[in-house]
Amino acid sequence: MDISEFYYDLPQELIAQTPIKDRDHSRLLTLDKETGAIAHRIFSDIYDMLQPGDVLVLNDSRVIPARIYGVKEQTGAVVEFLLLRRLELNRWECLVKPGRRARPGDRFSFGEGRMEGEVRAIAEEGIRIVDFSCEGDMLAALDEIGNMPLPPYIVEKLEDKERYQTVYAREPGSAAAPTAGLHFTRELLARLEQKGVEIVYVTLHVGLGTFRPVKEKTVEEHKMHTEFYTVSAEAAERVTRAKQEGRRVVAVGTTSCRTLESAADGKGGIRAGSADTGIFIYPGYCFRVIDALITNFHLPESTLLMLVSALAGREHIMAAYQEAIRRKYRFFSFGDAMFIY
Repeated sequence: MDISEFYYDLPQELIAQTPIKDRDHSRLLTLDKETGAIAHRIFSDIYDMLQPGDVLVLNDSRVIPARIYGVKEQTGAVVEFLLLRRLELNRWECLVKPGRRARPGDRFSFGEGRMEGEVRAIAEEGIRIVDFSCEGDMLAALDEIGNMPLPPYIVEKLEDKERYQTVYAREPGSAAAPTAGLHFTRELLARLEQKGVEIVYVTLHVGLGTFRPVKEKTVEEHKMHTEFYTVSAEAAERVTRAKQEGRRVVAVGTTSCRTLESAADGKGGIRAGSADTGIFIYPGYCFRVIDALITNFHLPESTLLMLVSALAGREHIMAAYQEAIRRKYRFFSFGDAMFIY
């Protein structure tokens, strides 16, 4: 497949710059993956779309203030570091700008000495391996000196850092929010549980694999960067039981979807455990676990747009996106949602 098959033209003004006041008041486009039928609702109506016995799977990863600015010891140059993935206690994969100022052996000071770092190696795609040191816990230091790693298409200042977290975020480690979950409130989740919807949590720490652009002209040649996920024994047992009983598994976000599909055991269920996944889902993929997906609107020619196209069909997705543009839905991280069922 040619990458251009997943291109669409988006007016700049439809890129949401700020979250709306009430999380569950965003708009919701529903898409029947078999027929392509579209309807328009608000997000709180997901209560009516989910049925008793459905299993709703959410990614409980918490975004860390992963964007930090270092002063180079040798020259005083200021360099931006985006922490992508923890390799060991204080060793991280980082994206660095400008990269030419961060070579192996270069040392940096962050937050006026609150934290220090040394570039140890340059890995694939220019990613830096950096060893950090600080007094006490590094995540506590990041809370003091770090900035929320908002995507580059968001240029407005975020007034409340918690609005780039889901209300159920608890496992720190992501370099970007699992944004489909931003629409849920605690009250909505409680109502769904009272209705009989089973709520299950998994963890995938969002890194480069989720938002790296596809540079190859041919889709199949793209290689995903790996991300770390964990499925607890309880989560595996509950999802597996639902599949055995013919109940619907609904993933909240592409990260939950990729976690479930990565953990599939080949027998209709999923395995517990932790692993790295580089799963790349595009049209032609046969889903083994999920039946439906709650998701946001994704960038043109992105791996996430390819994933939803695999679930609902490229033609249905592209038609839905054109309808969303026509009706002026809000796009991307702080934008509106889709329910593909």
